[in-house]
Amino acid sequence: MAAVERETAMRPEIECVYESQDGLGEAPIWRNEERALYWSDHVGCTMKRLSAETGAVTIWDTPGPVGSFAFREEGGLIGATESGFHRIDLDAAAYEQIVDPEADTADNRFNDGKCDRRGRFWCGTMNKRIEAKTGSLYRLDPDFVCNAVAPDFRFAVSNGIAFDPEDTRMYFADTIGQTVYVFDFDIDSGEVSNRREFFSTAERAGMVDGATVDQDGYYWCALVAGGKILRIDPKGRIDREIDMPVPRPTCPTFGGDDYDVLYVTSQRLFMTADELDESPQAGNLFAIHGLGARGFPEPRFAG
Repeated sequence: MAAVERETAMRPEIECVYESQDGLGEAPIWRNEERALYWSDHVGCTMKRLSAETGAVTIWDTPGPVGSFAFREEGGLIGATESGFHRIDLDAAAYEQIVDPEADTADNRFNDGKCDRRGRFWCGTMNKRIEAKTGSLYRLDPDFVCNAVAPDFRFAVSNGIAFDPEDTRMYFADTIGQTVYVFDFDIDSGEVSNRREFFSTAERAGMVDGATVDQDGYYWCALVAGGKILRIDPKGRIDREIDMPVPRPTCPTFGGDDYDVLYVTSQRLFMTADELDESPQAGNLFAIHGLGARGFPEPRFAG
């Protein structure tokens, strides 16, 4: 096969699977037993579920923005909101606050979060004005005890949390700081240490938003305001760039029966009327097929 033919054969297919028109689509999670994708619209204060079998979409109103969430072993969800961590039952429209470790920090809200494979929920806060470095990193344990993590680390916007397949690394994106960091991660103790720079966007358009990791240990991230999905190898080198049909992709996650489909949320927030005219699919949900990579099921919160 000629080089051009090989390149064409490897080219992924990007499909708009739902015209959600989200102000800020975030936190997609594939739920395999339902063959469905869940995600939130932070601006629209909704959570959504797309059935891969029927294409039907269920939408729940939320009392406020949900920055990230995880499914619980006990049923329902753990959600990170403007007022801390909550237990969430979507069908009952029940939101029960667990703890707000930043109740006295009015300019902050919770943002990106992920569970590790021991069922602990990790989440960072961010400055609502996207200015001052007032964000902190927290770990919510299965007994619902909230722990401040890396107390000397401050940032404006938290994003890009992901864990490597060996459970020895945790990735974290300081979006406004244009830097993805990697920590050494102890899965048994739930502690992180030795923070160091992994990848920088300082020399390119866009900033790292949400992220995930594939079975080969590569870090996949959305380049918001850069219009791309990047695949970065474990040494911090770009392995692959995928141009998206929208300028502000926000978060990728693997799903599908074999976890070989990359679902990507996006946003309309911060776009001008002219930009929206040029990119009418902004805010929609996309699926990328034919990547030749597979991810993992997202762990559930153990509480």
